[in-house]
Amino acid sequence: MSYSVALVFDKDNNWICDFFKNIKFEFKHYSISKFFRADEVFDFDIVFLLGNTKILPNEFLQRNKLTLVVHASDLPKGKGFAPIQWQLLEGQNEIKVSLIEAAENVDSGDIFCQSIITFDGTELYKEIREKQAIATINIISEFLKLYPNVTRKKQVGKESFYPKRKSADDELDISKTLQENFNLLRIGNNDAWPSFFYFKGVKYLVKISKE
Repeated sequence: MSYSVALVFDKDNNWICDFFKNIKFEFKHYSISKFFRADEVFDFDIVFLLGNTKILPNEFLQRNKLTLVVHASDLPKGKGFAPIQWQLLEGQNEIKVSLIEAAENVDSGDIFCQSIITFDGTELYKEIREKQAIATINIISEFLKLYPNVTRKKQVGKESFYPKRKSADDELDISKTLQENFNLLRIGNNDAWPSFFYFKGVKYLVKISKE
């Protein structure tokens, strides 16, 4: 039996798309298509929402058989936005990745697979994204290998939420040491949202790279 699969990328948050350009899932019983608009996706057996930052209506969830989201936290802890960035700021170096069913309530669906991303504390933005992308590709591959013989489990425990990151969240505290500011520096995107600080009323951008 053949199953239809849709990979749906968020055109406003498509950092992960580059990592999928050369990926070919070698599964003969799947027909895999890529989309950048959710409103073009109908009647698929499996839909993976990748990099999605929008709450999709229940009508979208109902018009495909199974819609899945990869979320980088130990759900139900860490629902919401930018979970990897927030957890790195908290000093965590092992971050759980959860493949869940998309649901009307944000990040509340059943869990199908989980894995762990390990950081050593030296990774910068692009390296962090690369590890996140590899974990995403691997967990999708694991699911597709098992499907349709997959199991699901309900989320258990007290939930917590991360807010959407704002530009003000990238401001460095210059009263702190460089070491104390380092995690904020390393999650900064040099091109789109570099870290910054104010001194004598002047805003300074701080971009970081490895030698």
